[in-house]
Parts: sequence; structure tokens; C-alpha cells
Amino acid sequence: MGGRQRPTIKTVAAHAGVGRTTVSRVINGSELVSDKARDAVLAAIAELNYIPNSVARGLVTSRTDSIALVIPESESRLGSEPYFSAVIRGVSTGLADTRTQLQLVLVRDQGEQDQLTDSVAERRVDGVLLVSVHEHDPLPGLLEDMGLPTVLAGRRSPDESLSHVQSDNLGGAAAAVRHLVERGRTTIATITGPLDMDVGRTRLEGWRNGLLEADREPDPSHVATADFTEEGGRLAMRSLLEQVPELDAVFVASDVMAVGAMTELRDQGRRIPEDVAVVGFDDSFIARHTAPPLTSVRQPVEEIGSTIARILLEEISEPKASRQSVVLPTQLVVRGSS
Repeated sequence: MGGRQRPTIKTVAAHAGVGRTTVSRVINGSELVSDKARDAVLAAIAELNYIPNSVARGLVTSRTDSIALVIPESESRLGSEPYFSAVIRGVSTGLADTRTQLQLVLVRDQGEQDQLTDSVAERRVDGVLLVSVHEHDPLPGLLEDMGLPTVLAGRRSPDESLSHVQSDNLGGAAAAVRHLVERGRTTIATITGPLDMDVGRTRLEGWRNGLLEADREPDPSHVATADFTEEGGRLAMRSLLEQVPELDAVFVASDVMAVGAMTELRDQGRRIPEDVAVVGFDDSFIARHTAPPLTSVRQPVEEIGSTIARILLEEISEPKASRQSVVLPTQLVVRGSS
């Protein structure tokens, strides 16, 4: 028979009758645990002879020289969305002159979230970079509760408590609408990203602000919500054409969705930009290869990546450092679609 399998944080949680997060908090000295739960966890640890990796490693060093870049998306989204590859390049650049290793972690389901929780609880990484943040995603709060340095690309809301870096989504979207107004467009619709993401809500607010600057009242029927995918952009464009057949411009909250929107416009016999002008957001490589080339709001995605890496390294070195909120400027790049 084989030797006894080494107990894990999952084993301890089951034995103590609590969740993994509670075990993680006890291991890391968090005060957010009741005395009863703490006693149960400590008893389970003693009975199972569980030794967290962080304890064994602490005999030699308190660092792993490793950080995790966590993307809560599928492989298909990771491969089709240029934003993610640009962030990864930026993070790699930010770590280039250090000895820090980068772990790419996709969190697609509860099982993978549990694996990440175990890794964090046992301090197999020194910190976490989190990309593609949704408002009610439990991961940021979980990481914060565990006391692990965590920096976000984006934010959950304007009240974000963790350090974060984002583009000027509000100003960039307003600039896109301002450009369309200057081009003489009268009915300017928008395709938003998911509204459970601050980036989706903020770019929508920028669209509204751009219209209000021009003394135009934003019309809710001129808004279609999608999911940052090409197919989502196509379906949203179809919905807008049904609701607002007279529209002559559309601001789309990502280049990938703009590609889908342009496909639907062509399929319905609308000429770009003669009949409908299109502006995207990102200014990814996609924008240069559409027909016609896509006008887009350029955001410095690689700089976002390098900046979150820099801030995380600072927070790992100085755990009590003040949290940072960084907004990077955007720029409208005009091409043939508008």
C-alpha cells in the first residue's frame, strides 16, 4: 500500500466543517474568523498534522518570487481578445528586470477558484494581478481578506478598495461621440460591454456625456448591451437596427464587438461610413485590418500591464503602502470607418 496522502487545505476544511476561505484566514492570521471556527480549524490542523507550505518555506525565506496573473475567462476568450495578450506582454515587461516568475491562471469554474484559494492560502505566490473584473466577482474580496497583495486591471466600482489601473474609459467614450457629432451624425447609438463590469458602465456613461455635451438627450432605445465578443457585437447591432433603423452612427465599446457590428451592417446593406459610421474602443491590431479600417479609442493596454506589475511589486515589498488608483489617458485614432 502507498503512504498516507499529505493533507491539503481542502482536507482541513472538510474535517473542521468550514469552508476553505475560513481555513485560509486562520492560517494567515486574519481576524475575520469567529473563535469557534478558529478553534475547529486549529484542532483539525493538529489532528491531521497539516503543515502549510508557507510554514515550511518560512524556515528559509518569506518569498516565493512568484506572482499570479489571474484571468477569470475561458481559453477561447483569452485567445480571441487582443486586450489579454497585450496585458500579458505589459506585465512581462514590468517584471523583466526582476527575478519574479509569472504564473498565468485561468479561473473558469468553482474548482479552479478553489485551486487558486489553496495556492493563495499556502502562499505559493507573493501576490496576484487580476484582470477582467466583474462587479460581484468574489475573488478580489477573497484575496483582500487573505491579506495577499492584489492589484486589479480595472475596478469593480468607483469605490474600489484595492489598488487598480485603468484607462480613461469615460473620457475616451465621450471623445468618440464628440467625433461622431462633429462628423454630422444625428442618431448615435452604442453597443456596451457587460454592465456588471465597471468598464461597461463607464463607457456607457461616456457615451451619454458626449451626447449631453452636444445638447442631445441620450435615448435608452439607442443602447444595446453585449459581452465583448464578436458574435455579441453582431447580435447587438442587429437589435439596434431593429429598434432604431434610422441610426447613422454607433460607438462600440470594444474593437472585437465592432467587427461583429460591421459584419451585421454589411449583411443588412448598410455602407460604412456612408450610411453608418462606426467607432470602436481599444485600437488593437484588429482596427487596422477591418474594411474600412476602424476608427478607435486607443487605450495603453501594455502600459496597464506594466503598471499593475510595478504596483504589485511595491505592495509586496511594502505591505502597508497606500493603495493606488491610476487612470491612463486615451486617444482617438481616426480611420475610414467614420
